[in-house]
Amino acid sequence: MFYIRSLSEFCASNAVDDAKRNEGLQTPEGILRFDDLRYGGEERNVLDVYRPKNAAGRLPVIVSIHGGGWVYGNKEIMQFYCMSLAEHGFAVVNFNYRLAPKHKHPVPLEDANKVFCWVLENAGAYGFDPENVFAVGDSVGANLLGLYCALCTDPAYAKELSIEPPAGFLPKAVAFNSGLYRLVRGEEDLLDSLAQAYFPNGGTDEEYDSIDLSKHVNAHFPPTFVMTAPGDFLTGQAKPFYQRLASLGVKSEYHCYGSPENELKHVFHIDIKLPEARECNRDECSFFLNQIEG
Repeated sequence: MFYIRSLSEFCASNAVDDAKRNEGLQTPEGILRFDDLRYGGEERNVLDVYRPKNAAGRLPVIVSIHGGGWVYGNKEIMQFYCMSLAEHGFAVVNFNYRLAPKHKHPVPLEDANKVFCWVLENAGAYGFDPENVFAVGDSVGANLLGLYCALCTDPAYAKELSIEPPAGFLPKAVAFNSGLYRLVRGEEDLLDSLAQAYFPNGGTDEEYDSIDLSKHVNAHFPPTFVMTAPGDFLTGQAKPFYQRLASLGVKSEYHCYGSPENELKHVFHIDIKLPEARECNRDECSFFLNQIEG
């Protein structure tokens, strides 16, 4: 169980951990980066693009949706993780979205949709292969990514949220890392506090249901990689969600990294200093490439 006295304490604690994790890391020599590109008119509508310097032509793309409980996070803390994905032969898009409590559900989904539109519209300028657009999401970012897939595959849900994805678009495959798939009132003080900040009405039953991926997932979802670890406080949600995907016939894989003796924590994969993180990220990139080849 996690306890916080305030959202500011939650954000400050995460900022300390993120700074420690990224300490000493630099842009890899083989990576070309384009920073602070605008994808919309809001202040936080900015993104970075990373791609291998020695790669010619159009590359498959990975769009990364960061976590942070809807109230925290930015592309700067994700940059080294995202550049490590680019080293596997991808162009990677790393973006900021608008945060709660100022911006409520479904604003982050609106921003995610703008990013995918931007990727398709700027494929020529940055060497993107628009036929091979993948996505990863961690923690709440996995929830946002899953809901975005629901928007792309369920016109009624898209209409409910007044979001119009690009016509005919769906990520080629996705990876959910330490994901939040269900939000149950009263199970976690932390999640309840974050939900109250995120939902327009403070977290009604209808609002909790509105982001329950087990209710919005459908048979048209793209191939999905589900990852967790024994020390992940959301690990209990991962296998049931994978089983839900499998029951619908969605091509999917489930991976639990670490062991009882090596309890990797929530979103361990972002810490590219860890060998297990590098293994997980390599597995996900291979999963994506396999969708192109087969």
